[in-house]
Amino acid sequence: MKAKKTPLRKCVVTQEMLNKRELIRVVRTPEGEVKLDPTGKASGRGAYISRTMEAFETAKKKKLLNRALKMDVTDEMYNLLEEEFKRIVAQ
Repeated sequence: MKAKKTPLRKCVVTQEMLNKRELIRVVRTPEGEVKLDPTGKASGRGAYISRTMEAFETAKKKKLLNRALKMDVTDEMYNLLEEEFKRIVAQ
């Protein structure tokens, strides 16, 4: 039996290719909402961030999600994402 391939994705902060399960997906939905997608299956444009608070803080400080999601992500949106990100990383 053939071994199943694990998909690789690039972290927008570290630029490392990592296993998809080691990253958290941030998605811009077709309605223009920005949210975290722990399942990795929500429809919309996605960007991946390593599961560390340091990586998220760097993304927030340098506004890396603006380019990856092709929209202006406000500070308020970053703050909401940060709270949700902390909950997911703590699990």
